[in-house]
Amino acid sequence: MSDWASYGRVDADGTVWVKTSAGERTVGSWQAGTPEEGLAHFVRRYEDLLTEVVLLETRLGSGAADAAHTLTTAKRLRGGLDEAHVVGDLDGLGQRLDLLISVAQEKAAEAKAARDTARAEAVARKTSLVEEAEKLAAESTSWKATGDRFKEILDEWKTIRGVDKKADGELWKRFSVARDSFTRRRGGHFATLDSQRKQAQSAKDELVAEAEALSESTDWKATTDRLRELMDLWKAAPRASKEAEQKLWERFRAAQDVFFNRRKQIFSERDAEQKQALTRRQELLTKAESLDIESDPKGAQAAMREILGQWHDTGRVPRESMASLDRRLRAVEERVREAMDAAWRRTEPSANPLLTQMRDQVAEAQARLERAQAAGDAKRIKEAEQALNTKKKFLELAESSN
Repeated sequence: MSDWASYGRVDADGTVWVKTSAGERTVGSWQAGTPEEGLAHFVRRYEDLLTEVVLLETRLGSGAADAAHTLTTAKRLRGGLDEAHVVGDLDGLGQRLDLLISVAQEKAAEAKAARDTARAEAVARKTSLVEEAEKLAAESTSWKATGDRFKEILDEWKTIRGVDKKADGELWKRFSVARDSFTRRRGGHFATLDSQRKQAQSAKDELVAEAEALSESTDWKATTDRLRELMDLWKAAPRASKEAEQKLWERFRAAQDVFFNRRKQIFSERDAEQKQALTRRQELLTKAESLDIESDPKGAQAAMREILGQWHDTGRVPRESMASLDRRLRAVEERVREAMDAAWRRTEPSANPLLTQMRDQVAEAQARLERAQAAGDAKRIKEAEQALNTKKKFLELAESSN
């Protein structure tokens, strides 16, 4: 205090003076005690002022204070220094305040520049978000991903500060328009998609109904071809809703499985029957090919008549084996016929047993035709008719020769 007290004095009438480079000036009056007590009072006021200045310097230096606020306070203190009612080094305090004002002005300018830069960056960030939103609203068809992106843009938008109210309002308006536009376009898309799915469901309902109707068909080839066509139509049709699509597909597939499983069973049974028929015909063919035709043509003829009757009763054989078996059997028949012709030529016409045999063959062929007609087997009927006509012609030729 004694140092600051050297900058002031109290005269005989109690007036308190402070010393500055510009000279002395009064700062007050002291009547309540000794001059030293008066100086001490005004020195404490100076120290309070000095403490305030030091605090401003410290906070500004540490970055804890707002530079603009510090500048305002420092200017206020500096402006009132020439009339301050204190005793102390006012010239030195003035210099410190001048320096503080200068530093505060620089920092305030830097802060303003930083705010301007931050504001520009904030505007640029929001502008970029708006432009992205507008592009998505106009072009994107990735509905879920774009909807999620709009939410992310909004969340990011809320974190951006520092944009002035007018600019922020204009940018927000653009963003809202873009978001609403996308929402309407997405709604229209799904409305259209829903309509298409309903149409697809209706079309697939018809495919399922036809497939289910065909599942009990026994027209194997035509039904197989039609089911394949229905499958192609199914694949080409748009998808119904996920739940409806799954249920329709299960019904469609089940109808196909019913038909194809039935067909498989029938074909398996038919194959088994044809294999049995093949085995039986091979046995009959072996028996026919082992006949002693040369030494006993009449016995061979009788045996062949019996074999032929059994041959046609065996049923259908696999197509790939039929021609070979028939060819071998006809070869045996031809050998028997030739042997009987030779025997007939060696016999008197009146005692010729060949005519009797041929008449018996015609009768047997007629009986076989009648059996085929009774069974309703078109193929066997055709074969029997051809065999009967052939044997009748041979008989006529033989009778005319006699």
